[in-house]
Amino acid sequence: MSFEHIKKYPFLARLGLFILALGIIWLPFAIPIYYLIGKKDPNLTTIITMAILFVIFLFLVKLWGKYIYDNNNIFSYYGLVNSKKNWQHLIKGLIIGFVSNWLLFAVEALFGWLSFQPPTMAFPKLVLEGFISAIGIGFAEELFFRGWLLSELEKDFSLGVSGGLNSLLFAVAHFIKPLSEVIRTIVTFPALLLLGYTLISAKRSHQNLLGISIGIHSGLVWGYYVVNVGEMITYTEKVPQWITGIDQNPIAGIMGLGFLAILLYFIKTSINTKYEKN
Repeated sequence: MSFEHIKKYPFLARLGLFILALGIIWLPFAIPIYYLIGKKDPNLTTIITMAILFVIFLFLVKLWGKYIYDNNNIFSYYGLVNSKKNWQHLIKGLIIGFVSNWLLFAVEALFGWLSFQPPTMAFPKLVLEGFISAIGIGFAEELFFRGWLLSELEKDFSLGVSGGLNSLLFAVAHFIKPLSEVIRTIVTFPALLLLGYTLISAKRSHQNLLGISIGIHSGLVWGYYVVNVGEMITYTEKVPQWITGIDQNPIAGIMGLGFLAILLYFIKTSINTKYEKN
């Protein structure tokens, strides 16, 4: 059976079909898990169901590439290539993301807005656990947002429009919460928009390979994980949370927004942007 005609559908129709198929396959697994262990261990439930969702996503993407676009190497098309250059991009991105996070905390410490303290658990274990979690999150989100979703957008829109829409969808997806929480944490939204656009710019300026965006995303998550889970900082509350970060989330504040702007400027000015100019 051929499904190639689907590639001619408008973007929203293709997005809807993909999400619908993903949900139909995932729900029969997720519902029993939520029913059996959801109340007993919500964290484990989330981990298991999200892992299953991602495995189904990988399976569905493979079928999507083969039957919709007649492409048996769809992951390579999205920028997920097993090459020395892509691994180098990944490592560089990890360093950029991790260091950026710690520089933000260091600047806030210099201003007297927070203080550092020893971690509450063994540091090597903390760093390793954080790395594994961060790589998982970065890989999954970048393959979806800067891989599949960006590719679908670019089929219907220009580079500029597809980049803007991708950033918007990325921010909205991370902002699905009750209205009261949306209002309370609204400063996070422009930061998410900026982060999404930064990750797109990073990918496009690195031969459209996903390694750099996975690395930056994972590095940011990794740095925050180490500080947050290790309880390594204490805010002095000399300034409002909307400056340092609401709920101690570094990008949920003016300082985090400023550092993301600097990160975007660094990527735009110091890295070859030949892909974007083309």
